[in-house]
Amino acid sequence: MGMTMTQKILAAHAGLPSVKAGDLIEARLDLVLGNDVTTPVAVKVFDDAGFTKVFDKDRIAIVLDHYTPCKDIKSAQLCATARDFAKRFDITHLYDVGCVGIEHALLPEKGLVGPGDCIIGADSHTCTYGALGAFSTGVGSTDMAAGMAAGENWFKVPSAIKVNLVGKLQKYVSGKDVILHLIGLIGVDGALYKSIEFAGEGVAELSMDDRFTIANMAIEAGGKNGIFPVDEKTMEYVKDRFQRPVVVYEADEDAEYEQEVTIDLSELKPTVSLPHLPSNTKTIDEVKGMHIDQCVIGSCTNGRISDLRAAAAIFKGRTVAAGVRCIVIPATQDVYLQAMKEGLLETFITAGCAVSTPTCGPCLGGHMGVMSEGERAVATTNRNFVGRMGHTKSEVILASPAIAAASAVKGCMASPEDLEG
Repeated sequence: MGMTMTQKILAAHAGLPSVKAGDLIEARLDLVLGNDVTTPVAVKVFDDAGFTKVFDKDRIAIVLDHYTPCKDIKSAQLCATARDFAKRFDITHLYDVGCVGIEHALLPEKGLVGPGDCIIGADSHTCTYGALGAFSTGVGSTDMAAGMAAGENWFKVPSAIKVNLVGKLQKYVSGKDVILHLIGLIGVDGALYKSIEFAGEGVAELSMDDRFTIANMAIEAGGKNGIFPVDEKTMEYVKDRFQRPVVVYEADEDAEYEQEVTIDLSELKPTVSLPHLPSNTKTIDEVKGMHIDQCVIGSCTNGRISDLRAAAAIFKGRTVAAGVRCIVIPATQDVYLQAMKEGLLETFITAGCAVSTPTCGPCLGGHMGVMSEGERAVATTNRNFVGRMGHTKSEVILASPAIAAASAVKGCMASPEDLEG
């Protein structure tokens, strides 16, 4: 029996000719990632275990993005612990205030992850890098500590779901709508500990930013990872950016999948997830008019330059509705600069938005947009669990940048088409 993309990558990194679903393997790591929340825990485990060196100072990335710029004393102490560890072991890739970005947008941008890699990160949305044809998955801080010391980790080889994409996206439909639609189809545990492997002619119709968004939210369906085939768009993205040799793996024609799903991109409509699960999906037509108090455009899911362009196109010549707060967060410093050069920041500010330095901030109810009791936000983030963005009696609706921006202008859930004419 043949292997999937994920299984081929894991086999190669385990030094094995082949693997199958359910096998327990020890695989070599190309990169280990942590942030300001998870790295301090990993540091304690690392020190308590008596480790005295890291496996490779160039293969560890520490990104201080969740509560930075530090919102309080506790967050400052967490960052200090991470900085001290990075200094102690001369970690090459420490990203701090002023050069930081939201980790899952930053690492691909900096060329630290690429095709064929095996990556772990102490953050659940580490699966983002599957957009580049890598096996990339979130782990706990204990695994991060072991990975930093040994450069290896144990894995159970996942079975797979094949998602065949056909057709072309219509106007105002994006990668966010694709992944929300998929999660609505299979549920938040539909891919539990499985690899979601995307294939089909429709893949070529997706931009890299669309793919990053889709892979990012594989975890919201329970996936161990999400992964895309490497094509011309992938190679163009990593050209002059990725810092290691590119290794391309392709699924065998006789690879085994537990389930196959086909999505016709041309039939998709703008889709949102209502509280309190990403699987609680509706098309925008079904929820128009729902009141909102806040709009958040950013995060590791939708804070890239194409996301800001889509939102700015809606805000151009318009203003945020009275009673609505709109917060825009470029995902990285480079995205921020590009948005500045293109005049997007001026568009946002003129429309009445608040523009933030790169941070995870409101996505996890950390800062820069925490909600009070009874408030509802539309957000381009990835989770809408109870209390995710503040009070346990607040609500989050997940949406694309175009839908979020249109809703901010209307003061209620709306489509860009509602603003036309």
